[in-house]
Amino acid sequence: MIDVYSAPNCQPCRMTCRALDRRGIAYRVLDAAEHAEYLRSLGHQSAPVVVTQGGQHWSGFRPDLIAQLQEGQA
Repeated sequence: MIDVYSAPNCQPCRMTCRALDRRGIAYRVLDAAEHAEYLRSLGHQSAPVVVTQGGQHWSGFRPDLIAQLQEGQA
């Protein structure tokens, strides 16, 4: 399962979740503020942060990387 670390009223967070929904990719939403130290340790300072099962991670709305998830490349 994919983790999406999200913040309240975050448009890129909503867009990321919608894109995952459209592609039928399972994910769970976690509060970025509650996991801020972990996210900073990964080098991220803005939401959303997506972390895949394979350990890949990125921040922001990245439809290109979401497409790779569906194709099984990530």
